[in-house]
Amino acid sequence: MPIRERRERERTERERRIITAARELAEAEGWDAVTTRRLAERIEYSQPVLYSHFKGKDAIMAAVALEGFAELAARMRAARTVTPDPRASLAAVAEAYTSFAAARPMLYEAMFTNAVDLTFASEDTPAPLQAGFAELREAVHPFAGTDDPALTAEIFWAALHGLVTLTRKHRLRPESHPRRLALLLHHFTA
Repeated sequence: MPIRERRERERTERERRIITAARELAEAEGWDAVTTRRLAERIEYSQPVLYSHFKGKDAIMAAVALEGFAELAARMRAARTVTPDPRASLAAVAEAYTSFAAARPMLYEAMFTNAVDLTFASEDTPAPLQAGFAELREAVHPFAGTDDPALTAEIFWAALHGLVTLTRKHRLRPESHPRRLALLLHHFTA
């Protein structure tokens, strides 16, 4: 039994090292630089060892994205619960979302831009994705009125994602971000 436990711990640690190496390499050089060969070199294991954990780069990227969703959900939860004031709470969630995307652009790309094998908006949606969406839904709920809070959250999320993506792709001026965010919040809370 102890040997089995040790092997499982070692396997979990190798998987953690693969995910960490992929995140670091992507943040430093972009997702095109992340290859199984480079990851194997970084973690000092052979490529077959990587393939014993993940089917390939897409599966590694999905694992990185899943980790990112958990981090984003935690940040939005902390932001949402910092104050009982619904307007301030929604503003804090919006700021947490956009600052997460700005601070971790390659992680955000893995989560929302790159094709990863994660199911959104269904019963099969992984828990970290559900948790993040639940935070958005809770934050907009006081402003949904007679509208479905989930649909209202989808619209708010789409607006945040659009602002993040357009700013990141230099379609919007970054210095106007605070004003755009304030305007979005004003329209959602009016």
